[in-house]
Parts: sequence; structure tokens; C-alpha cells
Amino acid sequence: MSGPRALVTGGHGFMGAELVRQLRATGHEVTSVSRQSGVDIGDPDAIVRAADGHDVVFHVAAKAGVWGDRADFERTNIDGTQNVLDACRRAGVRRLVYTSSPSVVFDGGDHVDAGADLPYPTRWLADYPRTKAEAERRVLAAHGPALQTVALRPHLIYGPGDPHLLPRLLARARAGRLRVVGRGDNRVSLTYVANAAAAHVQAAAALAEPGCPAGGRAFFVNDAEPVELWPWLGAIFSRLGVPPVRGSVPSGVAYGAGAVAEWVWRTFGLGGEPPMTRFVALQLSTHHTYSLAPARAAFGYAPPVSGEEGLERTVASLR
Repeated sequence: MSGPRALVTGGHGFMGAELVRQLRATGHEVTSVSRQSGVDIGDPDAIVRAADGHDVVFHVAAKAGVWGDRADFERTNIDGTQNVLDACRRAGVRRLVYTSSPSVVFDGGDHVDAGADLPYPTRWLADYPRTKAEAERRVLAAHGPALQTVALRPHLIYGPGDPHLLPRLLARARAGRLRVVGRGDNRVSLTYVANAAAAHVQAAAALAEPGCPAGGRAFFVNDAEPVELWPWLGAIFSRLGVPPVRGSVPSGVAYGAGAVAEWVWRTFGLGGEPPMTRFVALQLSTHHTYSLAPARAAFGYAPPVSGEEGLERTVASLR
């Protein structure tokens, strides 16, 4: 007999590919769609055709980044998510697991062992968290008897194959252009890629049970223990033979420089990303640690890989 049928949007990406691997390992029949496979989540009919006949949809695809065209973020993150929701309804899919982000509740201040009851902020410093928050709202509002939904918020996903976080920081460190932002003692929750994917598999399984308490809610999912961000990065750099980060910039100075850089880039239509933005300055200098207690209680979240093992695997992949 065939197993449950799962559709993964963004299944060719960093976390999506790991999710596809884990789903297949647990007996799912998996369909992966992305632009690489010729399916655009901006095309409502294409998404309906892709969702037809599936038991669960994992909506991972998104436009990420701290800079870019506002319309592109809205088309992918808001309109694309609405297309996925509509497709689930039209195709009779009963479960939807949405990949959200802790940035949807980032208000510029410290979050320490925060639970999922943090409110959405009243202002946004980047289009990515703004559009992801609107998408998350829609996913949670869609929860009901016909479609069970849940939103997961993995924080700073890292691991072998990471195309974003560590490669960019390593490149800046090697070029001597990385500085500690703030005091350098801020603690953050990280999410090893296999743990992020496992949370999705575990949440989907729980949603299949009647009366699952996870339905219609958002959860932080990350490694079991937070780390001090800058010493953690320093340990990686040292093991890879990268010179240590020298020098620091007060968070207020970095924030001001980010504001100026954003103005320059917008005013003169410069390409690429500014060297600093207000959002990045605050992300690099504040505490971001999140409690796993709600996810454990609601759907039994248990990260299968320790932070130490995740770090070892990551460093080995970067050598």
C-alpha cells in the first residue's frame, strides 16, 4: 500500500530538500514543486493541479532576504500563500504546514525564551517579515474542519548546503569586513536544518489526529539550546582557518548606518543589497531565544540532532 501523499512547495531549496528526504524516509509519496520544476506558486491553476490528490501540503517556498522589490515579496509571500490556501480547498487537501519565521514578531527588542504569544509588531523594518506575517495570519485564519493548518517558525536555519547564513558571514569575515554588532553577548536560538524539517514532519503527523491542539496556531521550532551568536561564529571561523572578527560597532551606530544605506539605495536605485540595514543591525545585536515548550506540548516536537552535532556536521561540510 502507498503511504500518505505530500506536496512540498520549494522542495528544491535548502530546507525543502531536507524535508523531502525525511518525508520519503517516513513512507510518504512526495511531490516537490518549485520554479525549477516549472511550477510557479503565483499561478493559481498550476498550484491546484499540483495539490490534487495529496493528503498534506508543506508550503515552504518563499522570497527571503532583507532587501528587494516590495512587489516581488508580496507576490510570492502573500499572493503565493493565498494561492496555496485556495488550492488546498479546491483540491480537498486536509492538512497544511506553513513555514513561517520568527521575524514575523520581531519588534526590534530582545526576545528571551519567548513563547508563541508574542504579538505582531505595529511597524516593519523590511518587506520579508511584513509579508511573511500577513501570510501567516491568512494560514492560521484558514484553519477549520475542512483544512487543518499550522505555522512553524524555525530561527536562523543552518547546516550542510546552507546557501544564505554562514556562507555570507564567512565571505565577509574572509574579506575583513565583518564586525561584531553590539556588545557581542547576545544569545540566539538556531535551527539545524534537519531539526527544522523534522518539526514539519512531526506537526503534520499530529494534525492528522482528531482534536490536535496544534491546529490554527504558530510555534517556534529550533535547536534545544541557544548559543551566544558571536562566540559561536568565532568557533566556526577558527576551525575553518578564517581570521577572527576584530572590532565592534555599537548597535545604535550600525542602526543609523543601516538607515542611511537604505536611503541611498532607494534614492539612487542601486543594485544589490546595502552593506547594512536597520533590520540586520538589530538582528545581529539583540537576544533571540525561543521556548520549545509550546511545540513539545502541542505536537511532541523533539529535535533529533543536538546543537553540538549540528555544528560538527556544518563545519565538516564547509571544509
